Amino acid sequence: MSAPRIYNDDGDQLMQVAKGMQKIEIVPAGDPRTVALDRRIRIQWGQHLLDDIARGRYRTVICGVNDADNSHGILSEILRLVPTSQWTLSSVTSYAKTFRSAVQLHAKEDREPYVLKFDLDRILVLALMRPQDRDHFTLEDIYRGFRTVSKMLEGRMDRQPCASVSFLGAKSNRLVDHRGQEPTFEAVLKAMHAAGFEGDVYPAVQMWENASVGVFATYPFPDSLDRMRQGSS
Repeated sequence: MSAPRIYNDDGDQLMQVAKGMQKIEIVPAGDPRTVALDRRIRIQWGQHLLDDIARGRYRTVICGVNDADNSHGILSEILRLVPTSQWTLSSVTSYAKTFRSAVQLHAKEDREPYVLKFDLDRILVLALMRPQDRDHFTLEDIYRGFRTVSKMLEGRMDRQPCASVSFLGAKSNRLVDHRGQEPTFEAVLKAMHAAGFEGDVYPAVQMWENASVGVFATYPFPDSLDRMRQGSS
C-alpha cells in the first residue's frame, strides 16, 4: 500500500526538501487513538504567533516587558495589531516604570518577577516584568513568573486559550542560564511546565533552521528521549 499523498498534482515531487531549505522534522509521539489527560504544553512549530493573534485564536498571550524600552519586543507588535486598545507602547513602558517605583516603595522585599496585566480590548497580555537592574531573565525568573501566570489562568475559561512566547531569541528581554548563555528550548519548557503552565508555546523562528534535529509537538517529551540520553535504545 502506497503512502498517503499530501499535495495535489505534482506537489509531492515539487516539495521535496532541498539542502539548505528552512525546515523542521516533527516526530510523532504517543498513541493518537488514546486521550492523554495529563498536563501538556503544545509547541506551535512553524506557526506565526502574530498572525494567530490577529485572527483571534487566543484570548491571553504571555510575553516579557521592561520599564525602559519595549520597542523591540513582541509586546510592541501586539499593540500595533490591536488598534482599539487604549494602551500604547509609551504608556505600557510608563506603567511598568510606575509599578516598579511602587514596588520599591511598598514591597521591596517581594520576590520577582511580577506579572503585569494589559487588557487590549479583545486580548489579555500577561507580561513578566524583567527584574530590576538586569537586562535579562533567568530560568528561575521564568519558573516564578509562570507560577503566578498559572494561578491567574486557573479556572478562568474567559482567559483561554492562551499562548506564550518562548523568551528565546528575544531582543528586549533576553533569557540566559546560569552560564550567561541562552538556555535550550527544553530547559525553558521544563521551567514553564514545572510552574504549572498548560498552553501553547511558540518557538523562536531561528529554531526552524534545525533541519537535522527531530522535534516533538508537545512537552513533556516522551520517556524514550531520556532512555536514549542514558545510552539505551
